[in-house]
Amino acid sequence: MSDTSICCITCVQTKTVAVVERLGAFATLAGPGLHCLAWPITTVVGTLSLRIQQLDIMVETKTKDNVFVQVAVSVQYQVILEEAYSAFYRLSNVTQQISAYVFDVVRSTVPRIDLDDVFVEKHEIAQQVKAQLLKEMDEYGYNIVDVLVVDIDPARKVKDSMNQINASKRLRAAAHYKAEADKIRQVKAAEATAEATYLSGVGVARQRQAIVDGLKNSVNDFQKDVKGTSSTDVMDILLLTQYFDLLKDVGANTIYLRSGPDEVANLKMDLHKSVGQGGNRSKSTSFF
Repeated sequence: MSDTSICCITCVQTKTVAVVERLGAFATLAGPGLHCLAWPITTVVGTLSLRIQQLDIMVETKTKDNVFVQVAVSVQYQVILEEAYSAFYRLSNVTQQISAYVFDVVRSTVPRIDLDDVFVEKHEIAQQVKAQLLKEMDEYGYNIVDVLVVDIDPARKVKDSMNQINASKRLRAAAHYKAEADKIRQVKAAEATAEATYLSGVGVARQRQAIVDGLKNSVNDFQKDVKGTSSTDVMDILLLTQYFDLLKDVGANTIYLRSGPDEVANLKMDLHKSVGQGGNRSKSTSFF
């Protein structure tokens, strides 16, 4: 029988390994570069990429508190060069195999966790998936580089309810802080009022003291200038003057007083009686 084989040139790309068979049986692995094959006796039946690949999987499951969620898992895997034979021949569909293990681990882990804790423990879920995949996929010639839980998506109604609960908590906290602020403002206003009242009292006391000091100085000066006058006479004059000032401040347009030589003395006596009987009662009707 004559040799009918033809030299066939094939090129393997970088980060790729070609699987070569001779007469239907595995012959060798061809690395990157140019290769001459005796076709049709020797052929390239497939290639394997040595790059890191990513598989995105969406798993629907429920939590411990019976809330259905969509868990998005990203698996990064790579063919082990030394195990390329197993990676090519032992698995017909590597993505389906990885997906099956991811579904198994996620659906056995999440149902033991409440919804609120799922968001907190997503790293632990990813680590459990990675540990299971490393254990199972190593014998098939695949290395699991990393596993990430990239999203946890509850049902729309559940998310709306969670947002309402969060909004209610924030509104309650805002109301509490507003009440505390109102309380502080009221306390500060009361303290300011008390301080203002105190200072007003101090001012009135100082004003009265100034008036007393002024009257005292006026009496002393009058006695020095007018010989033979007593302090009582001076006080009577001041009392009459203040009385007339009071009548003016009341706002009366016209004031009628009794006239006569003795009326001033009578008016002085009436004022003395008013002061002696208690002071602030008005005796104006007796003067008219």
